[in-house]
Amino acid sequence: RLQEFVTVLVRDPRTQKEDSWHSYIDYEIFIHTNSMCFTRKTSCVRRRFREFVWLRQRLQSNAVLIQLPELPSKTPFFNMNNPHHVDHRRQGLQEFLEKILQDALLLSDSRLHLFLQTQLSPEDMEACVSGQTKYSVADAIHKFASLNRRFPIEDEERKKGKNDADSDSESSSSGLGPSDDSISCGCKASPASEES
Repeated sequence: RLQEFVTVLVRDPRTQKEDSWHSYIDYEIFIHTNSMCFTRKTSCVRRRFREFVWLRQRLQSNAVLIQLPELPSKTPFFNMNNPHHVDHRRQGLQEFLEKILQDALLLSDSRLHLFLQTQLSPEDMEACVSGQTKYSVADAIHKFASLNRRFPIEDEERKKGKNDADSDSESSSSGLGPSDDSISCGCKASPASEES
């Protein structure tokens, strides 16, 4: 039997402007796996530090007996213009995910999968996991994967053909619509072995 593996890379930190005063850094999370736990075998999303904080809190509240790994400390002196600070945080986020992905109990938490394989916001992930959305966790992951393909046009064609499932007009506000970075994610399909 093939050994199951999950490769996770946190890479490509980018500064995003929230408004004229606030910026933040988000990181690309690249997953390559053959694990049965995952809906998609490769995926690529962008997440910011505060979303990692949310994920850790949710996982901890579900897995009370597990001591979760720490996130890199939220330092008041963090300077997003300092490449050393940014890379130190990136490494810490990667180590955090690597440790979490080794734990079978944590791997069974749907929030983790939505976090790693969709661009849903924390609120939308919560709603999806608690069954308050029209789409299931697997739907959300498949839908994001199809949005993330190089050719979003074929998606539009399919939507015109079958809009029974997609007829709810707020599909873009559900977080499943193409967010700015879902299409320009820049995931390479090459196996990530040379970087590990």
